[in-house]
Amino acid sequence: MRLIVCIDERKGLLFCGKRQSQDRVLRERVLERVKDERLLLSPYSFKQFGEHPAIAVSQNPLAEAKKDDYYFLEDKDFSLKDCQEVILYHWNRHYPSTVKFDVDLKKEGYRLSLREDFKGSSHDKITEEIWTKEN
Repeated sequence: MRLIVCIDERKGLLFCGKRQSQDRVLRERVLERVKDERLLLSPYSFKQFGEHPAIAVSQNPLAEAKKDDYYFLEDKDFSLKDCQEVILYHWNRHYPSTVKFDVDLKKEGYRLSLREDFKGSSHDKITEEIWTKEN
């Protein structure tokens, strides 16, 4: 499984059960990355993405995720147990947060394989990081 997560500068993920932000260009980039693979979303995340052939909506995406699936994490639980890749999108801002993605990926056995900045539709700078599980 490949986990996709959007966080702010302090690893914030949610504020009182709501996403901190969203960006049209980021969604397009995620769908380009997924290509013909499956993108698992919770019903909450589906509202952001809408219909697309790669999208599968699930009440429990983590339980359904298979090896080559992508799981866009926003409002559900996660585990790195069967995760071979973590794709982090960093908002270039600090938002209030009540839930954080407080994971030290290096300590969990991942290495940074790509870091790239791009301009979003609502953010001047979004940083994409791809962390790959080392065997």
